[in-house]
Amino acid sequence: MQIAFTIPLWADISAVAIGGVQGAVYAAQFRDRRLDLLGVAIIGIASGLGGGLVRDILLGQLPISLSSNWYVPAAILAALIGMLLERVFTRLATAVTILDALTIGLFCAIGTTKALSIGLPEVPAVFVGTISAVGGTILRDVLLNVPIAFMHVGSLYAVAAAVGSMTLVALNLVGVPILLAAIICVAVTFGLRVLAVFFNWTVPEQRRLERLPRLPRLRR
Repeated sequence: MQIAFTIPLWADISAVAIGGVQGAVYAAQFRDRRLDLLGVAIIGIASGLGGGLVRDILLGQLPISLSSNWYVPAAILAALIGMLLERVFTRLATAVTILDALTIGLFCAIGTTKALSIGLPEVPAVFVGTISAVGGTILRDVLLNVPIAFMHVGSLYAVAAAVGSMTLVALNLVGVPILLAAIICVAVTFGLRVLAVFFNWTVPEQRRLERLPRLPRLRR
């Protein structure tokens, strides 16, 4: 089902800015890495722009962050704010969690709606929305040389995004206006991610299967 939908510039810029703040705050906490100010800023910028870059590469389009003068300055300014106010955000651990969850929700909704707007089927659209949501996190963790968060036991990242994206697609199929569906997607993703943090919900850990007992050989 194809839909005509244009992502508002303010929504995309907001997602980039929130991602930039969250990434810089996260990077600034790694005191033992001795990151300089430029390093922290670069990681913040990668977090802010990463989701959109991954999304547009998957869709075979010119990254929207390179087609406008607003995206890169917004990511830089947001990263600097996150870096300068890192101590304030660190004291407010809940604020960092909220920023993180909001970033995931925004990129999930934007990625899913953009995929639907160019005619992708529902399942690929969910995939694009989920990857868009965690793209900035992947780049952030790669640059910091730490385990990629959503691939390890911990609070739900990709699952929250996938549920939010599926919610958006389902609502669109039953005729809910796409803007309302996108808002609900952000709310579902945000809520699931926050609840996962506070209640320590996780995906079951991979366990090694116990070796099965050998069957006796049949004598000929």
